[in-house]
Amino acid sequence: MKTRILALPALAVAFSLTVACGGSAGDAPRVTPSAPAAGSAAPSTLAALARPFGMACSTVPASGVGSLSSMAQEPVVTAASGNPLLSTLVAAVRKAGLTDTLNMASDITVFAPSDAAFAKLPKVTLDKLLADRKVLRAILTYHVVGSRKAPEDLVNGTFTTLQGGELTTSGSGESYKVNGGANVICGDIQTRNATVYIVDAVLMPKV
Repeated sequence: MKTRILALPALAVAFSLTVACGGSAGDAPRVTPSAPAAGSAAPSTLAALARPFGMACSTVPASGVGSLSSMAQEPVVTAASGNPLLSTLVAAVRKAGLTDTLNMASDITVFAPSDAAFAKLPKVTLDKLLADRKVLRAILTYHVVGSRKAPEDLVNGTFTTLQGGELTTSGSGESYKVNGGANVICGDIQTRNATVYIVDAVLMPKV
């Protein structure tokens, strides 16, 4: 399934996305713990081997709240709330009522749009998006995969998201793209229950 970067010029697109999600977008997405895939490292191993990379990692606090060591001890939304790159995402997650869903999930991967990624959207579009809980939940859960992914899994990956659509990854070393256009600007960040890759664009499934 081909995907593209988020562009919401009108509410008609937002409405189409709600329909595309299937069922009631207002229902909490079901996140179930899953065992690591064959050949994949266990969560504890992933955390031990994690080496955050990317040009934006330098903006993460070196210590204290929001630092990489602090984030590793907290569930993903709580961890993100202290990261200066993710304030808009955290606000969106709270508006969508997904804080508990994501904090209580077991071993997920989050492709987290930075504040700059949200800022690329026209203000009127962002305001409408934040005001539409059903669409917001669909978009946010499209950024979440139900198992931890290490950088090597992103080399040529296709993953089913909690929203139900697929996203793709490509790259190598410390350079990765999501859906062919969004760049990972700080990746392989570990939280207590998630691996986080901060990206420079908001993603959406094809509608």
